[in-house]
Amino acid sequence: MQKAITSSKYASLVGWLKRARVDQGISMRELATRIGEPHSFVQKVESMERRLDVYEYDQYCRALDLDPKAGFEFLR
Repeated sequence: MQKAITSSKYASLVGWLKRARVDQGISMRELATRIGEPHSFVQKVESMERRLDVYEYDQYCRALDLDPKAGFEFLR
């Protein structure tokens, strides 16, 4: 089984999250504040240095007003 962080599908999921953030005009710092993490957390997630666990993914989606189920379409 391929590790999630190196998967092209996971990269698509992260790209979806990043596009949503950018399209909404939300900075990395603002998103980090919304999810209660340092801005470096968001930077590492978006640069694929760190992967999101399920809880963090849900928090990320809620902060961006996204349906977490929609993101799973990138993994299928």
